[in-house]
Amino acid sequence: MVGSSHEALHRIFQKDPTLLTKALQKVLHVPFPEPREIAALNVDLTEIEPVERRVDTLLRAETDEGTYLLVVESQGKVDERKRGSWPYYLSYLYEKYRCEPVLIVITQSSKTAEWASKPIRFGFRDWHSLTVRPLVLGPDNVPVIANERQAEKDVPLAVLSAMTHGRGPQAPAILESLAAALRTIDPDSAAVFVQFVDSCLADPQAKQMWRDLMTAIQYFWRHPLAEQVRAEGREEGLVKAKVQTVLHILQWRELPVPDAVRERIQSCTDVEQLDTWARRAMHVEDASEIFGTE
Repeated sequence: MVGSSHEALHRIFQKDPTLLTKALQKVLHVPFPEPREIAALNVDLTEIEPVERRVDTLLRAETDEGTYLLVVESQGKVDERKRGSWPYYLSYLYEKYRCEPVLIVITQSSKTAEWASKPIRFGFRDWHSLTVRPLVLGPDNVPVIANERQAEKDVPLAVLSAMTHGRGPQAPAILESLAAALRTIDPDSAAVFVQFVDSCLADPQAKQMWRDLMTAIQYFWRHPLAEQVRAEGREEGLVKAKVQTVLHILQWRELPVPDAVRERIQSCTDVEQLDTWARRAMHVEDASEIFGTE
């Protein structure tokens, strides 16, 4: 299990390094040249002095227009110390590798995204000795992918959508669409994406819903919820997880759940029926409406 969003970022970009360049091209509309080859580099930027400095992810992209270093930072909140750290990272990397560094910041917060996108300028008015302009991927520019077909077309972008919109009102639909799309790709890649999303979801309800979804569709990799399903028995664990998914979605949407509705959901053992109720729970205005005309 990935222990932090920083480590998860490194893992996901190692698994699919083109995700970064695709995001620059499709989301930010930056004409970054198509890479022929991308390689992961050592993220340690510590010098002889006893000051440790590390970037989250560092990739080298070989293109027809030259070689670029993709410097990726996961930023949870505003941190003015980065005004000194980021220019240092870029200068040090250019000196070490003698190729152009590109700073990319990823965040779940609109406030942090706005702060990070402001140029960092050193010098005096009308004459800047150094200017750093980060490229920022956040909730205001990464598209919301809350449709299963859209998610299947571009699973890595759907993962970015889940990461950057994990706190918003559309999070349940985004996570459900991504969970369904993961069934269409190879299990090894899906396992990395699952752990990445789990590590990056800061909202407790969103994280719990994601874990419920992963348990319900029974991904058989090393995930604590999958282990729990196996321990309880596949059928019993699956039904229990589906019940919890329905209730968590209603809770997430802050809909009151009367005792009669809760009891009916908890007493259901039909997996397909529970799936139907979970889909309806994404859109209804009253908890009892999940039962439709049944």
